[in-house]
Amino acid sequence: MKIEYRDDVSDVLTMVLNALQFQGKVFCYTKLTSPWALRLKRKEFALFHFFERGQGWVVLEDTGAEIPVSGGDLVVMPHGGAHLLRDTPKSRAVNVEELLPCRDVLTLRHGGGGSETTTLCGAFTFENQIGNPILPLLPDVIHVSREEVQSAPGLEPVLQLLAHEAQNPREGSGSIIGHLTGVIFVQAVRSWIQSQPRGEGGWLGALRDKQISSALNFMHQRPSEPWTITKLASAVGMSRSPFASKFTSLVGEPPLAYLTKWRMNLAAGYLRDDQLSIREIAERVGYESQASFTNAFKRNFAVSPREYKESHRLMIHSFPPATSANARF
Repeated sequence: MKIEYRDDVSDVLTMVLNALQFQGKVFCYTKLTSPWALRLKRKEFALFHFFERGQGWVVLEDTGAEIPVSGGDLVVMPHGGAHLLRDTPKSRAVNVEELLPCRDVLTLRHGGGGSETTTLCGAFTFENQIGNPILPLLPDVIHVSREEVQSAPGLEPVLQLLAHEAQNPREGSGSIIGHLTGVIFVQAVRSWIQSQPRGEGGWLGALRDKQISSALNFMHQRPSEPWTITKLASAVGMSRSPFASKFTSLVGEPPLAYLTKWRMNLAAGYLRDDQLSIREIAERVGYESQASFTNAFKRNFAVSPREYKESHRLMIHSFPPATSANARF
């Protein structure tokens, strides 16, 4: 059953996804001829594979789960888990690092010369994931079938354009790839959300509840407001105690604890952008003084806002270019 979300739910999802500040990269375009099998080690970033043609299996090494895939399918590994790509269960796997010795190699060819499977492989990094409510909910793998890809607005042509840019890099390809991979991640998450049963609890369940989703919308859209439980309850037409109980039951934590996490997530993003002073950031996320904001930030990140800003200035160029095979699997 597909779930239809109200406008305030769409707003919350949009803000949560945007706050991740994700970047997308392409590692390589692969041409695999049977028999073939690739092993990809666990990574600190999310991975994706678009199977342009052919067929095969994605095997999760931690659980042994096997997912059949075919041409037109998209597979996203939100937590970067170790996995295999193979044509049959009997094919011997090769570590993909062994096949990418040169940082400028964008097309990977491997296999025994039989039937061909072509894939596009890449990654997403999340610069601002601490305190974001959506990431912990995502499964180890999101499989978007060809039929789902075709039914998702604009996803199929985006994947085709991404494959073309990866095979034919030109001036500006890196920028195009960065934008296209962002669309892919959002569409994959949308597909997963729509596949969840209506009775599902937690944060997704909260989005389906009219009053609690409205409260989430208020917190996400107006984090600088001096919210209290009483004010939030009144804003959604509930009394204080029933609201606090219902919010905690659905979301998994009390309203003000959730609000603090969201404020800190936003603050981390502002610090990374390096466009506002710490005092201005404190005001934007609902703190009357810089001192109280600094204390709250240190409780969540174990470093001061200033230390956080300085540490991430040094990491700006740590993720390789959008079309570089050097961004190792």
